[in-house]
Amino acid sequence: MDNRADVREFLMSRRAKVTPEAAGVLGGTNRRVPGLRRSEVAILAGVSVEYYAKLERGAIGGASASVLDSVARALQLDDTERAHLFDLARAADGIPSSGRPRRRTTRSSTPRPSLQWALSAITDGVAFVRDQRQDLLATNALGRAFYSPVIGDGGRTPNLARFQFLDPAARDFYPDWDLFAEMCVAIMRAEAGRDPHDKGLQDLVGELSTQSETFRRLWGTHDVRTHGAGTKRFHHPVVGDLTLAYEELAITAEPGQVLLVYTAEPGSPSAERLRLLASWAADLPSVPR
Repeated sequence: MDNRADVREFLMSRRAKVTPEAAGVLGGTNRRVPGLRRSEVAILAGVSVEYYAKLERGAIGGASASVLDSVARALQLDDTERAHLFDLARAADGIPSSGRPRRRTTRSSTPRPSLQWALSAITDGVAFVRDQRQDLLATNALGRAFYSPVIGDGGRTPNLARFQFLDPAARDFYPDWDLFAEMCVAIMRAEAGRDPHDKGLQDLVGELSTQSETFRRLWGTHDVRTHGAGTKRFHHPVVGDLTLAYEELAITAEPGQVLLVYTAEPGSPSAERLRLLASWAADLPSVPR
């Protein structure tokens, strides 16, 4: 896949975010572009203007790690943005990124029994597995109850991105909908950089770009991020407001899949509401697979 457009737009968008003041460059009064000029990035990175211009045109294939590091420093990229730049370069060279094998076989949406057992062993928190396409592949019992607005009738593999952008119920479920939308797209953009050959992800991006102006706008910003850890707010239709801490763990046996666990602070109102949700979950049927 030719990823020159993604490389070009990513570098241009990062350059536009760095002010001359932040970079220690004399700004001048007659600037026609936001952020830094190409020549200024080239000087900061220690490469020729011609070479940096070539990179920003998308011809990143063959760029050395030292050059990429220098460009990342010049553009003041954070760790996730730097990793994304390296992923784009590996993709341009035809090298699988982040140790993730390129799968050519049709994947199964049924989790390994041992993985489902591990999820089921988590009883006091919401636990679920999602893949790089934002498909919700498996949950524990509390996760099925928690994500009941996303799962629906179980007729189709639930997808967190489709729910976020195409289901009006998402704005009630996520009180911080705008923030969640930015996070969702930035995570997907990072995944697309890691594996630009993932047709399922390409198709999802095309679907959401066609049906959601917000997704289309956010995709065009080229922002990237990882999930990691933090706190989120939810409004569940059964138990109301929840503030939950989350931890994301990579599943090394299934490259591209991650395990997320949401828990509440012990003794908090959210912890009590999770217990109420668990009681409600006990009466729910299993989600069809």
